[in-house]
Amino acid sequence: MDHVERIKPDLIYNYRNLHSKAWKYPHSLGEHLDVLIQKTDSAIFILPHPEAGYAMEHSMQDCDVVMALTDHLSNDHVLVNYAVRFTQDKGILHLSHIEDIDTFDHYMDAISKIQTINTDDAKEKLQKELLKQPENYISTVIETLKNEKSAIEVKSDVSFGHHLTEFRNQINNLKVDLLVMNAKDHQQMAMHGQAYPLAVELRQIALLMI
Repeated sequence: MDHVERIKPDLIYNYRNLHSKAWKYPHSLGEHLDVLIQKTDSAIFILPHPEAGYAMEHSMQDCDVVMALTDHLSNDHVLVNYAVRFTQDKGILHLSHIEDIDTFDHYMDAISKIQTINTDDAKEKLQKELLKQPENYISTVIETLKNEKSAIEVKSDVSFGHHLTEFRNQINNLKVDLLVMNAKDHQQMAMHGQAYPLAVELRQIALLMI
């Protein structure tokens, strides 16, 4: 922390479970990373542990498939800018937004108990509206990058599903090299609720936590 305060880096490269034997177990990032992510304003680039042997081969060769994900992608310019800059020329950037299906079903169950509301109509319209905003935002990003003659391709991945399961499946199926996500939650001391379980589980690829 003294070094970070003195140098004030824009980016800190690290690997998970630094100065710890916990890399043998898939349960944490290690205490050093936990503190760095929460206590600094720097972006943290996290590599697989060099001794663990679980890194996917493609993820350590290049950075031509990058994914930026959040449950609130719309207008998250900082996240998208980082992801764009870390995608190599002629690479693919996936902008992923997943509406949690369990949360949606919970609210629809409550709505179904209100007799004055047509539940089927409300469900259809609410689904469209929840996906419309991130879809429109991603379309704007794609158009902006085209106007800037960017050398990367941006793809939209917007859907309903179970957060952890869907993100994990997308990352495996698309052979993502780098996952970019928000880590800080300014309303609490702990890491952002969605980021931590993903960061712990996805040991085989590099992560950029901002």
